[in-house]
Amino acid sequence: MSIEQNSAPASPSFLSFVGNATALQVSQDFIERLPVAIYACDADGRILWFNSLAATLWGRAPLTGDDSERYCGSYRLYIGGQQIRRNETPMAAVLRTGIPMQGAEIRVERPDGSSVWAMVHIEPVEDETGKLIGAINCFHETTALHNAKEDLSKFFENGAVGLHVLADNGTILRANQAELAMLGYAESEYVGCNIRDYHLDQSVAGDILDCLRNHRPIRQYPARLHAKDGSVRHVLITSNGRVRDRGTIGTRCFMIDVTDRAAAEALLHEQERRLATTYEHAGSGIAEIDADGRLLRVNLRLCELMDLTADQLIGRSIFDEAFSQDVEHDREQFRRQVAGTIDRYSVEKRVSRKDGSFFWTSVTSSSVRDADGRFLYAVRVQHDISERKQVQEELAARIQEQAALYRLTDRLQHARSLGDVYELALDAIQEALRCQRSSILLYDSASILQFVAWRGLSDAYRAAVEGHSPWKANEENPQPIYIADIRQAALPEVLKNTILAEGIRAIAFIPLMDSGKLLGKFMAYFDQPHVFMDGETDVALALAHQLGFGIERMRAQKAAQHLVSIVESSHDAIVSKNLDGIITTWNRSAERLFGYTADEVVGKSITIIIPPDRMDEETEILRRIRTGEMIDHLETVRRRKDGSLVDISLTISPVRDAKGRIVGASKIARDITERKEAETKIRASEQQLQDLLAAIPTAIYTTDPKGKITYFNQAAVDFAGRVPKLGSDRWCISPKLYWPDGTPLPHDKCPMAVALQEKRAVRGVEAVAERPDGTRVPFIPHPTPIYDADGNIVGGINMLVDISERKQAETQQRMLLNELNHRVKNNMQMLQSLLSSAARRSQSEEARHILEDATGRISAMAAAQRVLYDTIDATRFSLPQFLDAVCVAVQQTLPSYAKITRKADAGELPNDAAMPLALIINELVTNAFKHGGTGDAELNIRVSLLQEGDADILSVEDDGPGFELNSVRHRSSGLRLVEGLARQLGATFAVSSGSTTRCSVAFSRMAER
Repeated sequence: MSIEQNSAPASPSFLSFVGNATALQVSQDFIERLPVAIYACDADGRILWFNSLAATLWGRAPLTGDDSERYCGSYRLYIGGQQIRRNETPMAAVLRTGIPMQGAEIRVERPDGSSVWAMVHIEPVEDETGKLIGAINCFHETTALHNAKEDLSKFFENGAVGLHVLADNGTILRANQAELAMLGYAESEYVGCNIRDYHLDQSVAGDILDCLRNHRPIRQYPARLHAKDGSVRHVLITSNGRVRDRGTIGTRCFMIDVTDRAAAEALLHEQERRLATTYEHAGSGIAEIDADGRLLRVNLRLCELMDLTADQLIGRSIFDEAFSQDVEHDREQFRRQVAGTIDRYSVEKRVSRKDGSFFWTSVTSSSVRDADGRFLYAVRVQHDISERKQVQEELAARIQEQAALYRLTDRLQHARSLGDVYELALDAIQEALRCQRSSILLYDSASILQFVAWRGLSDAYRAAVEGHSPWKANEENPQPIYIADIRQAALPEVLKNTILAEGIRAIAFIPLMDSGKLLGKFMAYFDQPHVFMDGETDVALALAHQLGFGIERMRAQKAAQHLVSIVESSHDAIVSKNLDGIITTWNRSAERLFGYTADEVVGKSITIIIPPDRMDEETEILRRIRTGEMIDHLETVRRRKDGSLVDISLTISPVRDAKGRIVGASKIARDITERKEAETKIRASEQQLQDLLAAIPTAIYTTDPKGKITYFNQAAVDFAGRVPKLGSDRWCISPKLYWPDGTPLPHDKCPMAVALQEKRAVRGVEAVAERPDGTRVPFIPHPTPIYDADGNIVGGINMLVDISERKQAETQQRMLLNELNHRVKNNMQMLQSLLSSAARRSQSEEARHILEDATGRISAMAAAQRVLYDTIDATRFSLPQFLDAVCVAVQQTLPSYAKITRKADAGELPNDAAMPLALIINELVTNAFKHGGTGDAELNIRVSLLQEGDADILSVEDDGPGFELNSVRHRSSGLRLVEGLARQLGATFAVSSGSTTRCSVAFSRMAER
């Protein structure tokens, strides 16, 4: 039989939707959810798509759209035991004839050598004009069923009793080996002949055939048959007619050789047992029902479907509402069957299990009647069709979801505002997800979620939950969250009570994304607990994708309008052109810069503003733009409408279409005429500066930020004894540097390096440079960083002052000072000795005191003199060194129980202050000794020279009773001397008494700290 002969009109099923052209455009997600293997081919047999179940049955994944894999994705295909070519497959037959094919059985061989049996159901697909555009094949594995048939065939062939199948006219269609052996014929001698030819009694043969034609089964009908060897075999025939559409199409006959009755009865018993086993373990639920609808007998599969034992089922009515939910139609049909109006009917109904669940079943009820036509019982065969019903329901839901999604996608294209987008999205959310309420929340500029649209939510609820989000605002991959039952959810108690108070029992949080950025979320609210299926989650994400796209599209439109405003109001000329150089846009600034209006240039070549001598520039620009290159700050010249030339800076970027293809260029032109004029002035100024630096007789050079030499004048060449290498020499123009003490000075530690590294000018440093000829030059550098307008270091400048002559002068000066210091020191020592000697010889107490005071003053002055001449600097002295020297000198004039403690801030004072301060310290310390102690008790005198605010304070402090300055001034020559010396320093003298006595001299800061 050919494939075309196997074709049959399509029966109603859940696959009926494939009868139109849109079926070839179904989503991959949808076909993956189907419980059957499925694939589609175009009119030429090329595979368009397939699901994973199809690939599993094939054992491979074929190439879609490939001519080498036409009609079928299997490795090899067999029909009727014969391997067939691809153009002989069922799919090829349907595409060739346009006739649907249902129930054709094939064997699929996989690449690994295994094979499965499958039943195919193929529907052709036509477009709106009725033209065949392809076909869809839904197929499922029937290996178990085929094996069962094969087992039944083996059972038939290997049965211990004779079995044969007759056509309606008595022709033997098939006979098993037992019957052939019993009669002794070969199959070719028996099959195909008429059974009458083997009956000895033709009347018996005619009676048997008449009974079978009239649907009357025969039981143990005795007959005699011719054997091949001439013997007669006595048999008992049991048979019934095979009926289809109320017509007999043949019969199956059991023939028992009663020659050996005992053996035949044993074999018959075994066959009955096997038939009973087959009945018991059939894949469908089977029951026998009496005229009142009570169960008489049930098989194991029916018990499994009902989740009850046979004892629990037998005797109960099939119309018992405890486990049958749709009984009225079934009851009415059964009444008609019992009455004989119909012999058979089918019904689909829901049946409850004892645990409260239910399943869908397809019931076929067939009458069993006696010879007089009286109703004996009905055989009901039940198939579990729950999966099919579920698929149908899910398919209907998916169709509704897809319709809502399609409408949203279509309508979003026509939305004119964000408000339109929100309303369309809320409609689609509630239709596709079948929720009762919904809302949309978006992040504001502070990254807080705010309601922007909602349906059915109270003001109080929105105020309570606004701002709540299960994700962070910057989360990159937020996942949707589904809560099937709010009461069971692990939520904060306050939030849970708020949601329940609003009447919400289930909720879904769906993130809104666009280009990887989290925009917000939409919410679906359900008034009852709701389990979210995979299909719903996919649709929710698809809705979120479309909504996010719609929101960003509206925002992009607004931004585009804003961009247009920016372009039009820009002070720079902005022009766009295509890849042929034809102008497509021209803003107002372009009109001002070039003098042409947009109407005058749009549609014309950009060469209208290019001078003749620069035409090659445009060719090169277009070449670079076609390669995707951006041209940044190209300085060139363009021609205005009036013929004048203008200096401009061009920034040119490629313009791409939605597919990323370069379709043109955008130019930003800036008038740089004023900058060019300024640059000319700067260059002239720089030349003047270089001329000036070259004329300066002092060595000057500059560096870049990394210290590399960028400029030097002729004096620098003379100073270094060599010509520095620009861009190579670093930090200094001399190859070798030393500190004044002769220690080598590394170049990266030289003053210029320090100035650039620490970003500060360096002053007061001396160094020595060694020329290539070995001579050394002492110098003072003046390195200074150079900054740009933004405060960034762009280089440095250094002036090297040759101090060779000054060093020679200082050496001579030091020699003179040393000689002077020696002579002054000798004179003071001589004067101090004379005064001390005179004090010892004096008979007058008053004269002795005067001479001793003078000796102390000379000693203090000598100490100050030593400090002045011992310092390297001839103009300043160190405060700590000075105070130590003077206090030590004064201490030598006092007894041992008088102690002087001293403290000085770091710093220096000019030499002019040394002698007045030394005398003041001597007078105040001597006065503290005379009046601050009692007897020979230990006396502590504290002397300090410190900085306080903007002044320097010299203070002498003791623990004596103190004095009032005005009352003692007239009788104390020492205090009058202190006041006079303070006036000489421009200082103020003050005395304070209390727990201690403190004398202080405050003078304006002369120290350099």
